[in-house]
Amino acid sequence: MDLRKLKTLIDLVAESDIAELEITEGEDKVKIVKSSAPVAYAAPPAPVYAAPAPVATETAAASASAAPAAPIALEADTVKSPMVGTFYRSPSPGSAVFVEVGQTVEQGQPLCIIEAMKLLNEIEADKAGVVKEILVNNGEPVEYGQPLFVIV
Repeated sequence: MDLRKLKTLIDLVAESDIAELEITEGEDKVKIVKSSAPVAYAAPPAPVYAAPAPVATETAAASASAAPAAPIALEADTVKSPMVGTFYRSPSPGSAVFVEVGQTVEQGQPLCIIEAMKLLNEIEADKAGVVKEILVNNGEPVEYGQPLFVIV
């Protein structure tokens, strides 16, 4: 079978809802199966949800008047992940991190990188302020909408 035909078939399967395609031309037989990559991301939610539990415990130990105020401020000033992927604090393994706790950031300044499907996506600050907390460790998987940073 011609390589151009194979490339066209692969592209058609990738762009469609078809999960599997099998074609026979004479003695040539080709089977194209679309992989289901999202299954790899199904397992990480358990560790992700385990991290907020100590915060809730600390909040319960705090006074009753302080406990309701903390989640409201946290939610209002939180930078969330726009995608599923792997969180990185620096542009490359040996380089300095983008931001540290206590550092002042400007709107549009890079905060981290999220790697999704071999693409590195820079996540920028949506407002100016001071980084109060970094909620994810370097190299951890993140989910869509997961809080990453608190900026006040």
